[in-house]
Amino acid sequence: MACLLEAPLRISVLSEVTATSRHYVDRLFDPDPQKVLQGVIDMKNAVIGNNKQKANLIVLGAVPRLLYLLQQSSSSLQLRTECAVVLGSLAMGTENNIKSLVDCHIIPTLLQGLLCPDLVFTEACLRCLRTVFISPVTPVQLLYTDPTVIPHLMSLLSNSQRTQEYITQIFSHCCKTPEHQTVLFNHGAIQNIAPLLISPSYKVRMQALKCFSVLAYENTQVSMTLVNVLVDGEQLTQVFVKMMQRDQPVEMQLTAAKCLTYMCRAGAIRTDDGSIVLKTLPCLVRMCSKEHLLEERVEGAETLAYLMEPDVELQRIASTTDHLVAMLADYFKYPSSVSAIADIKRLDHDLKHAHELRQAAFKLYASLGSNDEDIRKKPILESGVIELLCSLTQSDSPALRVNGIWALMNMAFQADQKVKVEIVRCLGTEQLFRLLSDPDTNVLMKTLGLLRNLLSTRPHIDQIMSSHGKQIMQAVTLILEAEHSIEVKEQTLCILANIADGNTAKELIMTNDDMLQKIKYYMGHSNVKLQLAATFCVSNLIWNEEDGSQDRQDKLREMGFVDVLHKLTQSADPNLSDRAKTALQQYLA
Repeated sequence: MACLLEAPLRISVLSEVTATSRHYVDRLFDPDPQKVLQGVIDMKNAVIGNNKQKANLIVLGAVPRLLYLLQQSSSSLQLRTECAVVLGSLAMGTENNIKSLVDCHIIPTLLQGLLCPDLVFTEACLRCLRTVFISPVTPVQLLYTDPTVIPHLMSLLSNSQRTQEYITQIFSHCCKTPEHQTVLFNHGAIQNIAPLLISPSYKVRMQALKCFSVLAYENTQVSMTLVNVLVDGEQLTQVFVKMMQRDQPVEMQLTAAKCLTYMCRAGAIRTDDGSIVLKTLPCLVRMCSKEHLLEERVEGAETLAYLMEPDVELQRIASTTDHLVAMLADYFKYPSSVSAIADIKRLDHDLKHAHELRQAAFKLYASLGSNDEDIRKKPILESGVIELLCSLTQSDSPALRVNGIWALMNMAFQADQKVKVEIVRCLGTEQLFRLLSDPDTNVLMKTLGLLRNLLSTRPHIDQIMSSHGKQIMQAVTLILEAEHSIEVKEQTLCILANIADGNTAKELIMTNDDMLQKIKYYMGHSNVKLQLAATFCVSNLIWNEEDGSQDRQDKLREMGFVDVLHKLTQSADPNLSDRAKTALQQYLA
């Protein structure tokens, strides 16, 4: 019998909660203003930390009534302020709560409320606006709809530390596009926010710093202006440098490093400037170490990758700083084993960030290995990273396969023979050819890029083709015969052109009549990119100054290649006609 009572019991509890919530909403309509005020205060106490109560009140229509009371000039200032406080508390619930508030037009109502001269009321409105705007479900464009809003917010900055904290937080969350950066810049964001970097309040300093990081990102105009800003007689860059000191909170160090990174990438600070080489770079490397939280390590690694991506010298310094390459290998060891983590929440957190951590490490490897051979030679070979990346190419996840291959491709670019041999050895020919038939086009393209980088410079081409030539030629044949995109076929023909540049490797093409016919076919293809790549291949095969060139020229003439080259000299594409003329000159020399 007890079982039968459970369902009705549950319903009665629910109706009790709803009845209580209904009581709170009903009191908002009382004709006595004092009772309305007390009702709002009681509602405020009831919703603190109670998401269920918040959801009930929203469903029962509390929000439109609170917004109505907040707007009425007949409402007392205390009532209007308490309404803003309750709305702020409702906004701290779930994302659905925020959506309901936005649908009730809370943003324009609160922005209108900021015109009131009372400080306590405007602070309550700003606190609620801040909570609404930092939610991912709020459309940030709502801040820019009315052109008078941004200048008014700027004018409120000097009112109190609270207004400074809330307004800068709203700006940093709502600055998402170059257009947003321009609006804020044009309304004096830099001169209004710069003094806040030396505020006695940590929260204000931190939010002001975040504002500068989003304003400076990929923005030359902002970055060039920031370099010349003085804060209390000190250059802004030096203020950022001080904020990166080890005795500052990690969040502040990281954000200050981001500001200087973005200014450097925008061309406002030289890459060899002391603030970058001696301060920003070491700070970001420090952030990659395992003593930091996972999300801090992700942010540190991504920012470091962005900072040094175009600069060989910064890559060289980073690769030899604090065992960075070895530290990155740890990024692939997350999450820790389940048995080692007693706390389920911690495990959930680790799993969530593990993917981001790996992605950040890939970005850093790609940056480290993109320009400088010396970097690849020693630290990367010694760290066991190549084995790690090769094992990731066997992952079930296409994203991990792509990233593993992408990092290997960058490592192979202009690398010495030792690194290339190690990549081929670790990857193994079977896995390499499995990747060349991968159903994911991104994986295929990156694998072709890796192969192209491995087959560059003659001694490397000859050595790799002498041990793996048969399988490579087989893979090239399969790709050229199959249904693939122009990009895939172009990359494959470029690999063939590299093979044709080898001293002994070119014989693998010359003794394969089927392959020669394919090259001839692509010389006459309707796509210029494929014609160019195929013609380049022919040039390399018949180049005059090389042993056996006469025999190769004779064979290709017999196969009709010279006739095709003559036709291509008449091509409307200047690159293609030039390349065809260069090839024909080999016959005349």
